Amino acid sequence: MIFYFSGTGNSRWAAQQLASYTGDKVCDLARMDNLPDLQGESRIGLVFPVYAWGPPQMVMEFAQNLPRTGAFTFGVGTCGSEAGLALKKLAAVCPLDSSYSLVMPNNYILAEDVESDGAVRRKLADASWQMERMAREILAGQKVYRVKEGPMAWIKSGVVNAGFNRFARDTKSFHADDRCNSCGLCAWNCPAHAITVTDGRPPVWTGNCCQCLRCLHECPQQAIQYGSKTQNRGRYTIYKYLG
Repeated sequence: MIFYFSGTGNSRWAAQQLASYTGDKVCDLARMDNLPDLQGESRIGLVFPVYAWGPPQMVMEFAQNLPRTGAFTFGVGTCGSEAGLALKKLAAVCPLDSSYSLVMPNNYILAEDVESDGAVRRKLADASWQMERMAREILAGQKVYRVKEGPMAWIKSGVVNAGFNRFARDTKSFHADDRCNSCGLCAWNCPAHAITVTDGRPPVWTGNCCQCLRCLHECPQQAIQYGSKTQNRGRYTIYKYLG
């Protein structure tokens, strides 16, 4: 069984691609009410986006509660360029037999604009090849650690990631501009349940989000913004490039 968490579709696609080779069932961990029975599963996979060189908190909490069944367990962290020690952090709460990073299109438009169509397509083509190789190794039960950690990984996954989780996940900078039609998609889509839309009013953000940025990228009107950083930046979801 392969569990995934995904904001704009990269990790969902990666999980589904892997499952197409391995024959495993795919489950969205953010939409699960109860953990399925894992006894008898020969493989357990965790596929997730890397946020500030670490796994999302939701993934860490889910992994902590996974039963130890003796199944071959692997992790795949999707990232724009490097994963730091994200897979080692995950393995600290859920022992992994194999660990991978997978370079995918960057969607963190709070820092920079989306990549060009050409760059996105090149990354997706390379990722497809990488996943074929991963699947062969996973099916063979090979123990692999193929993670692009990048320079100063211990600082990025330690100090920077801790700062991200403490300070960057508040919602005060999110807002909807006058293009918002109160459709409610952002609230329905939010894995952290941090958005409410009531009585035809614009969305309201409360509490901490997980910074998946799904609300920003999937708004049909491109009405959701983060401070003054995103008004002139593009939007990305993998679904634009599939099919």
